[in-house]
Amino acid sequence: MITKIKATIFEKIILLFLILLGIFTISFFIVIKNKCLFIKDFDPQKIKFDYPENIAILNAPCGNIIIELYPEISPNSVNRFKMLIQSGAYDNVAFHRVIKDKLVQAGDLEFGKKDLIDYGKIGTGKSGLGTIKSELDAKFDYKKGSVALAKTFANDTEDSQFFIILQDEPLFEGEYTPIGRVLYGLEILEKIKYEMYSEYVLRPDFIKTFKMLN
Repeated sequence: MITKIKATIFEKIILLFLILLGIFTISFFIVIKNKCLFIKDFDPQKIKFDYPENIAILNAPCGNIIIELYPEISPNSVNRFKMLIQSGAYDNVAFHRVIKDKLVQAGDLEFGKKDLIDYGKIGTGKSGLGTIKSELDAKFDYKKGSVALAKTFANDTEDSQFFIILQDEPLFEGEYTPIGRVLYGLEILEKIKYEMYSEYVLRPDFIKTFKMLN
């Protein structure tokens, strides 16, 4: 005859503790794996904009980043940027340069495409349309979320690459051509993959799509 052994209160507490620990561990790994958890995704169709013709929607891994472009500040640069967006040139292009809490950079159309990425050359690629002149004369407050065209150390070398700053950068005024500012989705940008000891990202995140609202 088998004698049934009754668990003590202590054993029941230990069992409950182990079950709770298991649930916590599984939940922790789910949260860590899903970096987009608790990040709000904005639907541009549900937002009213003063200048809808200047609204661009950058769809990143965690959702939509909604940008207002400023053609009155940098007309030629915004015109180039809009043209590239409307042509779909930025779709599947890497966020190749990311500095945590400082900036994210993308737009290398030559070496940054998802299926043709070249880690040895990324960041040096061109659009094939030629460079444009820097537009640095207008006063612009480089607050967190500002969008600007990237360039080399020399002026008049802007092309397709752009960056978005994740902190105020007052010294950027007069150094980089401003083209807009993020209205919604800064927290999505803060989830873009980065490397701890390098500005350039191995196996980076990619722009999913980049479109104008209208």
